[in-house]
Amino acid sequence: MSPALDGEAGLPGEAMSHVVSEAMAPNRLSKWLLKGYSPTPARSTDATDQHAKHPWWQVMCLTGVDYFSTLAYQPGIAFVAAGALAPVATLVLVLMTLFGALPIYRMVAKHSPHGEGSIAMLERLLGWWQGKLFVLMLLGFVATDFIITITLSAADAAAHVRENPFAPAAFESRQLEITLVFILLLTVVFLRGFREAIGIAVLLVGLFLMLNLIVVSVGLLEIVRNPHLFSNWTDALRHEHGNPLLLIGAALLVFPRLALGLSGFETGVAVMPLVRGDATDTDAKPTGRIRNTHKLLTTAALIMSGYLLSSSFVTSLLIPAEEFEEGGEANGRALSWLAHDRLGDGFGTVYDVSTIAILWFAGASALAGLLSIIPRYLPRYGMAPDWTRAVRPLVLVFATIAVAVTVAFKADVDAQGGAYATGVLVLMTSAAFAVVLLVRKLNHRRRLIAFTLIALVFVYTTLTNIIERPDGIRIASFFIGAIIITSLVSRVTRSTELRVTDIEFDFGAWQLLEETGPEGEIHLIANHADDRTSREYLLKERRERRASNIPEGKPVLFLEISIRDASEFAPTIRVHGERIGRHRVLTAESASVPNAIAAILLAIRDQTGMHPHVYFGWTEGNPLKYLARFVLFGEGDIAPVTHEVLRKAEPDPRERPSIHVG
Repeated sequence: MSPALDGEAGLPGEAMSHVVSEAMAPNRLSKWLLKGYSPTPARSTDATDQHAKHPWWQVMCLTGVDYFSTLAYQPGIAFVAAGALAPVATLVLVLMTLFGALPIYRMVAKHSPHGEGSIAMLERLLGWWQGKLFVLMLLGFVATDFIITITLSAADAAAHVRENPFAPAAFESRQLEITLVFILLLTVVFLRGFREAIGIAVLLVGLFLMLNLIVVSVGLLEIVRNPHLFSNWTDALRHEHGNPLLLIGAALLVFPRLALGLSGFETGVAVMPLVRGDATDTDAKPTGRIRNTHKLLTTAALIMSGYLLSSSFVTSLLIPAEEFEEGGEANGRALSWLAHDRLGDGFGTVYDVSTIAILWFAGASALAGLLSIIPRYLPRYGMAPDWTRAVRPLVLVFATIAVAVTVAFKADVDAQGGAYATGVLVLMTSAAFAVVLLVRKLNHRRRLIAFTLIALVFVYTTLTNIIERPDGIRIASFFIGAIIITSLVSRVTRSTELRVTDIEFDFGAWQLLEETGPEGEIHLIANHADDRTSREYLLKERRERRASNIPEGKPVLFLEISIRDASEFAPTIRVHGERIGRHRVLTAESASVPNAIAAILLAIRDQTGMHPHVYFGWTEGNPLKYLARFVLFGEGDIAPVTHEVLRKAEPDPRERPSIHVG
């Protein structure tokens, strides 16, 4: 026997590959769907890691199709919420962006550089099932934010199509159909790949920002040429709000209604695996990727802040108030109204086409975020099939959900706005709290005070939004419930999989295996460690030899598995060898005793060429009780569950390790 002393067993991955290939026949469709998918991922486990890395400014455009596209409706939202105060309230939003959200997400990028986001930072604080349930709740808000981004943006794009003066009259009653077409087109792009998505994003963002620069510049020039417009606006502010302190207070009260202008930061860190770093970057220390993501976040925040402030200013001063009201031509499309009114219907139509395109593709940012975040958690928890690490099947799943949500809301933009804002704000609040806890742990007092104040502002904004628009939390609750239920069902149905990422034997373990397997067989006694004394092992060995007829001359190994965190699903198992008196003992930690025993037996078989025999004692008690203990705590009736795991992992009974129960 000459095993590799680095101890990296290949068996679990091979067995999982067999399970996957059994579930999906190797035909053209499955090969196309699973292109780039590996059933035994290394450290990085999200779909975006299967794709090439890109310069940070290109990835900024991918996340920016969501962030920058809010210019299509944000100035109108601001005026409806604040009237003449809109530019001042937008200034509060800009300050919160630059001195609140940006510092928070720069910290998140630094401490979760693999795209896990603030969820991973919070996950580390909680273990076992309470931690998993907490993460599932946050994933519910992620799904709310990103799915509604896809459906709301497509619906808004459809609304812009219908409201263009050159649009056919037949489009007026086709809001739902146009929205579904946009979702279908987005799906097709992502089925092609991330390279195509990023290429389209760069083109759309460049064109949209250039056209907005023209519209805003024309508006500012007109204000400069007509100073009375500015005077009329300041007079209106003084008339409505009086002194500057009251004005600032009113702006702070209105600010939560403008919070959609903060969207984009969560996806900015979610797609970090797509950002090209330095050649010297390592998986453990991707310094270049972190630095370039900081550039991405800062540049996007600065660009958006400038556009938010200037667009709110020109639209508030140049567009009559009645046009912002429901049914008015500037309602939800203030900059488009300016483009048509000041630059003509020809330029206005070009602007509309650009707006429609970026609103349609805003869902790309959200879809990229979903493809990055969801596979990092649910498959690792055993709460989704392992193929959900692949891009194309996930794209189809998310597209189906987006279609269902669109049909349920009849592609109504206003009906989805509350859920969108709720998802965005809850995620930003969780990020703020994650950073506060991190800074507190690092004992940075000044930064702790600053980040705590930022977190409190986000809490205020989130609670205000939920109170004003409770429909958002109801929709989010649906997503949370759906994720928790489907995840737990998946966990139960996958409980008898091998559930091991990798197995590593230390040098001591290999020595014991060499000593006990000279005749082509290895005999192991599954043992629950108590006192771990030589007498305990002696009595256990005598009892098991009598019960299972193990010949006296056959050496035996004791195999002891202790539970580390039963809520984990597929950990790496490290097997250690030690001697207690004259007895040889293999020990390991895992999330589940039966699955770990099965994986270790198969690894021993494959790496030594020996046939393992494992011996158990009968477990007496209620089978349902033991089933619950197995699912929740990784223990239960170990012998039959181990046999079932082995049966699934090794179809050939002759090659399967032998189970003995005495």
